[in-house]
Amino acid sequence: MKIALCHSMQYAEKAKEVQQWFQARGHEAFPSSFNELFIGLSDEEKETLKLKQKFELDAIREHWGNIEKSDKVLILNYDKHGIPNYIGGNSFLEMGFAYILKKPLYLLNPIPDMPYYKTEIQAMKPIVLNGDFEKILE
Repeated sequence: MKIALCHSMQYAEKAKEVQQWFQARGHEAFPSSFNELFIGLSDEEKETLKLKQKFELDAIREHWGNIEKSDKVLILNYDKHGIPNYIGGNSFLEMGFAYILKKPLYLLNPIPDMPYYKTEIQAMKPIVLNGDFEKILE
């Protein structure tokens, strides 16, 4: 199975761990193709690099290719900015790509309580894994 991983680049290290978890079970998981460049950087350095990649390397369209070739899409929605289960603008956009492509859509954690986003996320009918990666393999 091929799984696209969508997440904040602040969590590049966690995305790498998730990728390795799936690989150990015989599956392919695709974080951003730029993910490795973020590992070990400070949050400030990650933010600077992220903006550069979006503008100069077309990172959004680049990850679209991962979503398109995958069987399932997993949003790694960890806590961020004091918001439990945060889903940022880019991950929300990627959820929309998955929805339009009719890809099964999964959230690692419950839908965040974020004004103006919650009902839109609910409308895409993601399957919530509640932290259990095994559920996506069923």
